[in-house]
Amino acid sequence: MHANLFDRFIEKESIIHRLDPRVKVITLVGFILSNALLPDGAWLAFIVGWIFLLFANDLSKLGLSYTFRRSIIALPFALAAVSAIFSPMGNPLATWHFGMFTLTPTDLGVLRFTSILIRSWLSVQMGILLVATTPFPDLIHALEHLHFPKSLSTIIAFLYRYLFVLTDETFRLLRARDARSAGLEGTKAGGALFWRMRVAGNMAGQLFVRSYDRSDRIYSAMLSRGYTGNIRTLNPHTMKQSDWAISSTIAVFLIVTQMIGWIR
Repeated sequence: MHANLFDRFIEKESIIHRLDPRVKVITLVGFILSNALLPDGAWLAFIVGWIFLLFANDLSKLGLSYTFRRSIIALPFALAAVSAIFSPMGNPLATWHFGMFTLTPTDLGVLRFTSILIRSWLSVQMGILLVATTPFPDLIHALEHLHFPKSLSTIIAFLYRYLFVLTDETFRLLRARDARSAGLEGTKAGGALFWRMRVAGNMAGQLFVRSYDRSDRIYSAMLSRGYTGNIRTLNPHTMKQSDWAISSTIAVFLIVTQMIGWIR
């Protein structure tokens, strides 16, 4: 099984790891909403949010820079908001001519883009921390406790579980292809581009057929073992006094962050 391809949970003995998963999920949602509601250019509030992340990293015993190092890979996706730089509102900073097109970045546009970039970066870090400190089954059970639509939580749980099965099937197909397309030393194995495209298409079709057939067998096996649509767990979650205390502290922190962000 290639669990390490998807599973990012790191087992540690820390306050964050012991925290009820419902508290961590609500904290993630609240943190993201808090960032989204902050006005553009709320630098002090953004700094406070980052300090909160560093403190959470330290409590999780993963290292102060754990989420920072892993969030860099997500920053290029925030470039989708690069068009905000050319907002018609604000004072022009320059004028760029590209043939028939004229682009004019503005100070307000740069401010908005930078704020979007920071919001996205902070939110991604909080998501990374959640996944690293919470086993995936606990996340699913937390969603169920929070009355997330049952059908969606079940689909997510099975999707995650059987990604490993699909990965194994894919590796088997790749090994079979490599075994049938050996090449001489110094030459590229396989055929021409058209041959590779045809083989890739056949592999995708075989993967679909195998997945469909295996899903039918798995579902029949689940029914024979008493599956009724509920995902059972041997680790029921109960909110302890410490969980309530930490939840209240986080709620106060998010409110204070909003107050800091909107003070002019």
